[in-house]
Amino acid sequence: MSIATRFLTRISRSASSANEKLGIGFCCQRRFMRVLTCEEQDLITDVENAKNRRFVAVWGNGDYGRLGLGSLESKWRPALCSAFGDGNLREIACGGAHTLFLTDAGNVYAAGLNDYGQLGLSDGRSYTLDPLEVSGLPEDIVKISAGYYHSSAITESGELYMWGKNSSGQLGLGRKAAKVIPVPNKVDFLNEVPVKMAALGSDHSIAVTENGEVLSWGGGEYGRLGHGHNSSLLGFLSSTSEYTPRLIKGLEGIKIKSVAAGMLHSACIDENGSVFVFGEKAVQKLDGGLPFAEEVACGANHICVITRGGELYTWGSNENGCLGTGYVINALSEYVYRLNTLSGFISNKQVTFTFSYIRDTHSVYEPERVEGPFVRNSVCKVSCGWKHTAAISDGNVLYLGLGWRHGHLFGRGHSSGGQLGLGDDVDYVEPTMVDFGESVKVLQISCGFNHTGAVLEFN
Repeated sequence: MSIATRFLTRISRSASSANEKLGIGFCCQRRFMRVLTCEEQDLITDVENAKNRRFVAVWGNGDYGRLGLGSLESKWRPALCSAFGDGNLREIACGGAHTLFLTDAGNVYAAGLNDYGQLGLSDGRSYTLDPLEVSGLPEDIVKISAGYYHSSAITESGELYMWGKNSSGQLGLGRKAAKVIPVPNKVDFLNEVPVKMAALGSDHSIAVTENGEVLSWGGGEYGRLGHGHNSSLLGFLSSTSEYTPRLIKGLEGIKIKSVAAGMLHSACIDENGSVFVFGEKAVQKLDGGLPFAEEVACGANHICVITRGGELYTWGSNENGCLGTGYVINALSEYVYRLNTLSGFISNKQVTFTFSYIRDTHSVYEPERVEGPFVRNSVCKVSCGWKHTAAISDGNVLYLGLGWRHGHLFGRGHSSGGQLGLGDDVDYVEPTMVDFGESVKVLQISCGFNHTGAVLEFN
């Protein structure tokens, strides 16, 4: 059932309402969406003066220097990361409280918290404010991934290197490996098995090979590895963890093209566009409800899928509105909508109305299409943080939910730091756009626990 058809039924499902001031930016299918632009002159000036065609912007919580901006300051709007001189940036990966950066030259840099060696630095420092080069990696890295406390890199030939926390075997280095691996180690158990893509969750990992086979390892609680709830060693010792990469038997004979890892679940897509999820249950194929899928992303307790037609589907926990299912607006706001429509008053100016609304933050148990601006503009990339989501559409970043206005994690009166890049710590439960300007295109997006990064390019 689409968002539009559930408009009336959701009013009775929500348990709370509140008064809020919203800036009316544009309307789409009877939904008000506030459009916010990057108004900080510092960012605009930095972008215009950037030496490189491709660069990185970061924002959100700045604790432990995870933004790589040389300070502990949080950024409420995107800020240019200028630590890479004349080198172009290819990819960014945001983890728990650390960030990885990949340059065109194949070098990997890291910033942020290093309490479990997740930065891959040989000097043992506990954190760094500026991006430092990861120790001991080959110079032909083409892919990076960041989990909550661990990290990975893939070479051009498909070799997988991992480092960081290893308490549940999430580095895939064997049962005898140390609980903390502070520098990159090659996963020798995957020798002669080229890896195409790896995804890191809270304390588990999953990878797809060049041949489309899927392997997983690390903490196996709740069946997140796709092997069931328990595994056995030599037939008599039971364990919830896998310390080396293990083929997922439920997906044998199925060619997988992409994988994703969340907190207690994982997901993947095969060459026919079918989505498979595993977590509380064994590997389960989603039958019906989804067109041909191209990309999947996992957050703490939610999943996002982009279809071949550029549609975005979400399901799972909708705490703080991370699914993008939006507001259920009451009769007064409907009156405002009709008044604006009849008078032709919908404009680009910021007009503020006060009205009552009901926030729709229930859980969704089946894939549901996110509409709003995505009805007219297709989605090409999506990333999930712990409780926030980002999607790229027509070169713009549009966010779905979570500003932690009420301090849900850190206690009342505290903020998580502005990972939505919208200038405040309000929860946004509908797609809200951050406009980088006509001359800048967004190539890639990555959501961490409570920070976000994007690779940008001059048109």
